[in-house]
This record gives sequence, C-alpha cells and structure tokens, in this order.
Amino acid sequence: MQSQNNKIRVILIEDHKLMRVGLKSLFEKYNDISIITEAETGKEGIEKVRVHNPDVVIIDVGLPDMSGIEAAKRIIANDANAKVMILTSMLTPESVIDSLKIGVYAYVLKDINSDMLAMILRSVNSGAIWIDPKAVPVIREQENGIIPAKIKNRANFKATHANLTEREYEVLKLVVDGKSNYEIAQILKISEHTSKAHVCNIIQKLVVDDRTQAAVKAIKEGIV
Repeated sequence: MQSQNNKIRVILIEDHKLMRVGLKSLFEKYNDISIITEAETGKEGIEKVRVHNPDVVIIDVGLPDMSGIEAAKRIIANDANAKVMILTSMLTPESVIDSLKIGVYAYVLKDINSDMLAMILRSVNSGAIWIDPKAVPVIREQENGIIPAKIKNRANFKATHANLTEREYEVLKLVVDGKSNYEIAQILKISEHTSKAHVCNIIQKLVVDDRTQAAVKAIKEGIV
C-alpha cells in the first residue's frame, strides 16, 4: 500500500549494478517515487517483495538464477494484486506474450526516456496496463488470445465507433502497426501536424489515454 507521504514504493530487480544505479539516480528527481530496496536475482527479489510489499515491482527479463518472467510469475502467484512491470531490452514474441499471460501490468523497453518511464510507473501504480508501442505488432501477429477479440471484423468495429472518420481509421491502422506521427504523415502524404491531430482525435474518440491504448483497443475489438 502506498505510504502516507504519497511516494510510490518501488522494488527494483535488476542484475546489472550500473543499471540499478542509473535507475535509482533517475527516480531521485521525482518526489513521488522511491526505490525502497533492490535485488540482483529473482530469488532475492521474490523474498524482498514478500517482506516489503511494494506498490510497484520493476523487473528485468535477464536475471542470473531465473528469468525475470518466472520471477514475476512467482511474485504474482504469491500476491495476485502485485503490480509488476517488465523493464528490458528484450523484444521477442515469447518474452512479450509470456509476460502478459502471467499478468504483468507493463512491458517496457529500456530505450525509453526517463519522464515516460516515470509516467508509466505512476499509471501502473494506478492500475493501468501499458505496452511498449514496439511490442504491439508482436501481440497482433501472434493471435493467441492474449488480447481476446470482442468483435471479429472492421464493419462491426466501425458500427461501434461510428464517430471515427475514414481517414482516422487509416491512421489508427498505422498506429496499430507501431508507426510514428512522422511515418504516418509520410505514408498518407499529409503533414506531420495533421497526422498528430488525427492521432489526438482518435485517442479522444476511443476514450483512451495514449496511442498505445488506442492500438490495444483496436486489436481487442477487431479492427486488425
């Protein structure tokens, strides 16, 4: 449970000392986040999570004694309400799918900037799920029930979201493919400003917080 001083209590499970030092230094500039302890191995991390009951657990996939995904699985098995986020440089279908299957709240790649990482951590602490945009195509291509389809075709999706324009559907498909605003602009031969405006409209109309959530919603409801 989050402490009375409103700091988000975080345990960091990461075997590389330089990475741990970097993350601790990074989070020190945010007055609402606190790394309360850290661990180098999965076994150590599981025990520290049990003892300290943090708000959020950040864990790498590559640990020396077990995979971070296995450690996360055991943490969640011990406490179904545990909020675990994967922070890794690994992007494979297996790592993404297995992480989501066991119930992690976020899958984040290490090339993310510090402010975005802090934002994701806060959203996870609030109960939101976040998937790195680079991982979305991996999920879409697998079609293995991780994000179950509620609606099976684009016509039904359009009927449900009739307030989206045809151009916005085109843009949304490219968002699902992980394209940036610049890449969307190049593909559709529009300005980057217009591309950004379309993405903002889509986010608002789908009632989501960001482009990743828009992509996930589109996958869930069958647009792709």
